[in-house]
Amino acid sequence: MKDTPINFEVVQRHIRESKLPSVGRASIREIRRLIDNIEKETGDRYVRMEMGIPGLPAAKIGVEAEIEALRKGVANLYPDIDGIPPLKKEGARFVKLFMNIDVAETGVIPTVGSMQGSFAAFLTVNRFHREKDTTLFLNPGFPVHYQQHKVLGLKYESFDVYDYRGDRLHDKLESYLSRGNISSIFYSNPNNPSWICFTEKELKTIAALAAKYNVIVMEDLAYFAMDFRKDYSKPGQPPFQPTVAHYYDRYILMISSSKAFSYAGQRLGLMIISDTLFGEVSPDLLQYYTADQFGRAMIFGTIYALSAGTAHSAQYGIAALLKAVNDGNYNFVDNVKEYGEKAHIMKKMFTDNGFKIVYDQDDGVPIADGFYFTISYPGFTGEALIEEFIYYGISAISLTITGSSRDEGLRACVSLVQREQFTDLEKRLKKFHENHPV
Repeated sequence: MKDTPINFEVVQRHIRESKLPSVGRASIREIRRLIDNIEKETGDRYVRMEMGIPGLPAAKIGVEAEIEALRKGVANLYPDIDGIPPLKKEGARFVKLFMNIDVAETGVIPTVGSMQGSFAAFLTVNRFHREKDTTLFLNPGFPVHYQQHKVLGLKYESFDVYDYRGDRLHDKLESYLSRGNISSIFYSNPNNPSWICFTEKELKTIAALAAKYNVIVMEDLAYFAMDFRKDYSKPGQPPFQPTVAHYYDRYILMISSSKAFSYAGQRLGLMIISDTLFGEVSPDLLQYYTADQFGRAMIFGTIYALSAGTAHSAQYGIAALLKAVNDGNYNFVDNVKEYGEKAHIMKKMFTDNGFKIVYDQDDGVPIADGFYFTISYPGFTGEALIEEFIYYGISAISLTITGSSRDEGLRACVSLVQREQFTDLEKRLKKFHENHPV
């Protein structure tokens, strides 16, 4: 249809000139570039839901501490590969106070965002034991993690965990682990893109089976404490951020500063390696590293080869932020509740106009409102819906590229949508619904 909020001919031309085989299967960055080009020509502002970029200012405590560190001259010094002492100390305190787990400071390692952390972890874990060379993804997930495996030439298997919640998870998970080739289980919690969260029962199941088959568990905690159905903001007080680490001692946690602290631009995250795993040895590591101990191979082998450490000043910024949070002087959860509030409003706009929420339950309980939600529309595949949305001034990504079994759905991110855009969003959704009656 040509009666669309954004000039039909302009959009059609830009899609053609992008030479994308399918807009619906395009990567997040490719969709971003396409929208940028259309906005530039038309002057029309899109409701942008394709990228998980923080929509809040960076936490001032970190910015000020980083500036002070730069003034003191850290810019001309290489930091220690495994992190500056204040960051390691506060990182260990953070996981104790907000997750109720104990880790030695040696296992707290800064990485260039969780992206580098996952890259390093995949590389090292799949060389740890020769017979275990395959990652198991509990999908849906972040598309770049699959790309990392392809770039590294690593094997992976996956299934959509939404089809196997609760009691059904055990047998499905064991059907993969029992093959003997799985090195690790990887998932995000809360989940990107679906925003589902594992229950304590499910985390216990993952832990028990990982222990039975000698498998490492990797948790991506990019959206730490952002399941707003419970208050995880009080240091040292329950409830604590749910984690498999409560039930298992061979884990790697990825803690991002991008969303919780809106510190995405400085590219600094924390890799937390359990004490048990850090000290574990395997002769198979010696084929690639000079050390047979997992922790040393990770730090002085993989991470050193990738970046020789993370930005020095950013480490001071995050160290100061963590200290403020640990001391109870800064409530980072209160700051990011805006995402949940916006999601609640936006989801209703979609469902009022014929859309459905694709992933809507946590083992029978309604999911939280948060950074992401998932949508579908009758008669459309996810791929087709993405392309049609471009004409209506709305962007998102297809669940197809996330490993989801629900190819009719899209992932919508609320962070960059400003409240003053809600009127435009509602008008565009009403027009879409009018042009595509159910």
